[in-house]
Amino acid sequence: MEGSSVRPASAPSPQYQQTLWRVCNVFMASFFALAAYVQINDPDAEMWIVIYLIPAALIFLLSINPDITGHTIWKTLSSLHCAICVIGATYLLVSLLVSGNIRHILHEEEGRELSGLGIIALWMLLCKDSGRASVGIFRLLVATSMSVFPFLTWIYIYVNKEMRTSWPQHCKTVI
Repeated sequence: MEGSSVRPASAPSPQYQQTLWRVCNVFMASFFALAAYVQINDPDAEMWIVIYLIPAALIFLLSINPDITGHTIWKTLSSLHCAICVIGATYLLVSLLVSGNIRHILHEEEGRELSGLGIIALWMLLCKDSGRASVGIFRLLVATSMSVFPFLTWIYIYVNKEMRTSWPQHCKTVI
C-alpha cells in the first residue's frame, strides 16, 4: 500500500514510547526522593538532601507534563543543577584518583557520592529537550536501563552485608 503509514511490527507506537518514558521518570523521581531520604543521618545531610530533591521534583514534574522541558525555569534549573553535579563529580573523581581508592568505588563514601552525582547529571541530560519530539528508541533503552540500575545497586548492597562493614555508621543505614 503506497502512502499508508504502517509502522514495522518491531517499532513501538509513539504513545507506548511516551508512556514508558513517563514510567522511567516516575522510577527516577522515586529513586532521587529515596536517596534524599536516606541522607537524613549524614553529617552533611542538608546539602545532599537538596542535591537529590531538586532532580526528584524536576523529574516528577516531567513525568506529569513532558512538555515542561521547554519551560525556561525548568531548563534553567535543570541545566544549573546538572552543571553543579558535574563539577562536584569531577572534584570527587580527582579526590578518589589522588587517594588511590578508585578500585572499590562503592566502598568509599566519595565513590558513592560520585555515583549519585553522575546518575543525576546523566538523567538530567537524558531529560533535556525530551518534550520537544518523540522520545526515541535509543533514549528509551538508556532510560529503562538507567531507571533500573540504582534499584538493582541498592538491592546488591542490601544483600551483600559484608560490603558495608567498612562504611561509616551513617552509611550503614543506606537501605
